[in-house]
Amino acid sequence: MLPPGASAGPARPAPPAAPGERPRGRDMAAGTSTGTGTGTGTAPQSLQHGEREQEAEPEGGSRRWGAQHAGARELAELYSPVAGVITADFLSGLFHWGADTWGSVELPIVGKAFIRPFREHHIDPTAITRHDFIETNGDNCFMTLVPLANMAYKFVSFSPEALYETCPWECYVFALIIFITMTNQIHKWSHTYFGLPRWVIFLQDWHIILPRKHHRIHHVSPHETYFCITTGWLNYPLEKIGFWRCLENIIQGLTGEKPRADDMKWAQKIK
Repeated sequence: MLPPGASAGPARPAPPAAPGERPRGRDMAAGTSTGTGTGTGTAPQSLQHGEREQEAEPEGGSRRWGAQHAGARELAELYSPVAGVITADFLSGLFHWGADTWGSVELPIVGKAFIRPFREHHIDPTAITRHDFIETNGDNCFMTLVPLANMAYKFVSFSPEALYETCPWECYVFALIIFITMTNQIHKWSHTYFGLPRWVIFLQDWHIILPRKHHRIHHVSPHETYFCITTGWLNYPLEKIGFWRCLENIIQGLTGEKPRADDMKWAQKIK
C-alpha cells in the first residue's frame, strides 16, 4: 500500500503473447472493441467466423480460385488468341486435305468452283501469284463476314461487364476469324519469291505465318503431307502421328475411293 501522494511508477509492459495466442491487455481492458462489452475480452463466435471468411477471400469479396480469379482471366486472354490461330491452321489443313484428296473436277458446281483450283495449283503452283486480291481472298472474306458482324454488334450493344465476362472467348474467335480470312493471302505469299514486303519475309522467317521453304514439302508429288497452310505449325505433329493417312484409310475402307486419284489423273495428263 502506497502512502498518500506517492506514485506507482512506470507501468509494467504486458508479457508477450504466446504463439497462437491473441495479444491481451488493451482489448481486454476495453472490452467493447473486440468483446461483448462485458469486459471479458472474448470475441463472439460469429465475429471470429467472419474474420476467418475475410482471411479466406481476397479484397472485393470475389473467389480466390476459379474462373473469376483475376489472374486466371488474364492467362485465359493470353492463350485464347494462340488457340484461335492453331484452330485456323488446323481448319486450313482439313479443307486443303479434303479438296486435294477427294472429289473430281467433273462434280456439279463443287468440282469447278472448289476442286479445280486445287488441281491447277499442283500443276502450276505459281498461278496463285497472278491472282488479284479479290480473287485470292474473296471466298474467305465472305465466309467470315457474319461472325465479324456479330462480334461488332456485341461490342456496341453489350455492357462492359458482359464484354469482360466473354473476353477470352471473343479473343479466340477474333484470332480465328482473322487468320481464316488471311489464309489464302498467306498461301499466296508462300509461293511469291520476289517483291515481298520486308515485314512479310520477317513473319515467314520467324514461322509466324507459313514459310516458303516449309510449304515446298507439300508440293513434292504425290502431295500427301503438310496440308496446313495458315501457319504450318501443325504440319509436323500431324505428320508424326499419321493423322491424314489414318483418315484416308478410314474413308477408303468405307467408300472404296482411292485418295488423290483425280489429282494424279490431271498431273499425268500430257495432251
